[in-house]
Amino acid sequence: MIIRVTTDQIHNLDLSAAKIEIEELSRKEQMNAQFGQLQFKIDFARDSSDPRELSQIPEVRLWFVYLDARYPWLPLLLDWKTGELGRYVAMVVPHEFSPTDGIQYNPEALEIFVMQKIFFLTHWLEEQGIPSQHRLQSLAQMFGYELDNSFFDLLAN
Repeated sequence: MIIRVTTDQIHNLDLSAAKIEIEELSRKEQMNAQFGQLQFKIDFARDSSDPRELSQIPEVRLWFVYLDARYPWLPLLLDWKTGELGRYVAMVVPHEFSPTDGIQYNPEALEIFVMQKIFFLTHWLEEQGIPSQHRLQSLAQMFGYELDNSFFDLLAN
């Protein structure tokens, strides 16, 4: 599933295009089967001489920060196989972009983002009755973090 986001939606912080799709995908009875299905197509008008990546444009980033605040479980719905999770995180975590090395996240900001998501998602998925430990370990591994099983025991308290 692809969510198309336009320049007007970004400038107006309009989440309506995303809201319909995300809320449909995140209905409790469908959530477990819908992980990894979502992608974004961003149609943001800009000058052809603008060399910035979309994740370097403040208006685009603000729209994604707002989206992340509204739907903190969204990373689970993203299509990780196509790199959608990495692009999404680049929208909400400070980073540098290198033509040779790609996205270089600010390490401390990335750590805070990943741990905040792990804390939130552990309890949120538990409330939904969806097994979470393996998924969350995979999410952390996508960004270079290893979470031991004992870490999740701490969160169960």
